[in-house]
Amino acid sequence: MDPLSGGEKAVMSSVMSPVKPVSSGDQEARVNIIEKSDEEILAMANLLWRDLVKASNEGKYGEFAKNFSGSLARAIDQVVAGHQFANSELARSLSEDVDSLGIIRRGAHVTVLYRQRSTKKPGEWLGRLVLGYEDGKVRIFGASIF
Repeated sequence: MDPLSGGEKAVMSSVMSPVKPVSSGDQEARVNIIEKSDEEILAMANLLWRDLVKASNEGKYGEFAKNFSGSLARAIDQVVAGHQFANSELARSLSEDVDSLGIIRRGAHVTVLYRQRSTKKPGEWLGRLVLGYEDGKVRIFGASIF
């Protein structure tokens, strides 16, 4: 049980920690997300977070995972994720009312922190979205709600 969320974690909380991206060419070697401005990072992150919230609320795991890095997609147990989608009131009631709290840059990844609310449960949760480049595209290397 997770004491921070009253014993219930959203499906995003089962997502693994950031994983080093697999380099697949010269383009990726030249692009590092930590070099982007806060505004550029938030523009990308906010769209991805919004899509995660929407897919989680609708219980659409395929849509939820569509922007995951290859390593993250392979690390997630789809049976466990499906169970959490089906049984977590929080995972199915995430509010679109979200505030970004800050950005942390480390290595080849950025972590964007969010204040996340629910449409059914009182209180606030901490959302975490880890982004980096894989195959020249911004991908999700970690996502969680605590």
